[in-house]
Amino acid sequence: MQFKLTSTDKNSNARTGELSTGHGKIHTPIFMPVGTAGTVKAVHQRDLSDDIKAQIILGNTYHLYLRPGLNILEQAGGLHGFMNWKHPILTDSGGYQVYSLADSRKIKEEGVAFTSHIDGSKHFFTPEYAMDIQRIIGADIMMAFDECTPYPCDHRYAKKSMEMTHRWLTRCCNRVDETESKYGHPQSLFPIVQGSVYKDLRTQSAEVIAGHEREGNAIGGLSVGEPAEEMYEMTELVCSILPADKPRYLMGVGTPANILECIALGVDMFDCVMPTRNARNGMLFTKNGIMNMRNEKWKNDFSAIDEEGNSFVDTCYSKAYLRHLVISKEMLAAQIATLHNLSFYLWLVTEARNKIIEGSFMPWKNEMVVKLARRL
Repeated sequence: MQFKLTSTDKNSNARTGELSTGHGKIHTPIFMPVGTAGTVKAVHQRDLSDDIKAQIILGNTYHLYLRPGLNILEQAGGLHGFMNWKHPILTDSGGYQVYSLADSRKIKEEGVAFTSHIDGSKHFFTPEYAMDIQRIIGADIMMAFDECTPYPCDHRYAKKSMEMTHRWLTRCCNRVDETESKYGHPQSLFPIVQGSVYKDLRTQSAEVIAGHEREGNAIGGLSVGEPAEEMYEMTELVCSILPADKPRYLMGVGTPANILECIALGVDMFDCVMPTRNARNGMLFTKNGIMNMRNEKWKNDFSAIDEEGNSFVDTCYSKAYLRHLVISKEMLAAQIATLHNLSFYLWLVTEARNKIIEGSFMPWKNEMVVKLARRL
């Protein structure tokens, strides 16, 4: 994998780049739709590629390991072949699921024991096994196994967890370096910066992660309940330490405004379930603000969902029709809303890229973050 910086903004730390993988190039900044279990919910792969123009998607190691399972994935030639996706894939390591399974997992130095949410079966992830699983999945970008600390979290626990994440990273690196890709394309490993919202820990972690000199770096443990200003503060600090010649991935973030603010801080890659999950609940993100399609105000509004939208569904269907589908709990409601939201998120990062190249990013960003937060 290679990363090339193509432009930088003179008024912020925003930048554009080109990430080359075995399954194609990715132009940054980029948003990655979340395909947890081998599917971005409610969207065909054809629409992901052709209409939404997703350049890369995210798969979930924990969920894919449990179902369909490693045997099926390996027989299919990895996740690319299994789901018929010809573009890059990034997989998380399962660390966040470990965080979210607080009542059914036990963390120790060797790894994490957990109980399946599907059938109650018991499993054990080590850093090495997390790498082996991602090798079998066939991700272009693999994430190091880490522990994501909750918020709030005291300094002592955050430090202990961070130090274990660093030790796990060494084991992840060793495993990746002693093994090879199963399907003939290169696989890169991204370490993850942790340290909760403590400046000293984030500084230390960013320095350790940068010292491993992997192909890219990630920032984890944010957007877990802390105030947005603390997230921005930690992100800015970490970006000032991580090398500028490698991509920076902020995990699990976030709202459209969050994304623009963090692009300004120097982040290149984002993922979040928000555009797809909120779509299934009838919430649309637009250039002018947020629309709750359950609201009565849309009942007799026969104008297009978004006349300036970026997906074919925006002009094909009216607000009144989409509201009817949402209220009626029709499956088409989720499809239309998801296509809209993902198209909007991809438009947003593409437009940010264009503005950085033009030299007008900061005025545009400052205007957009106000619009994006409105309730229409």
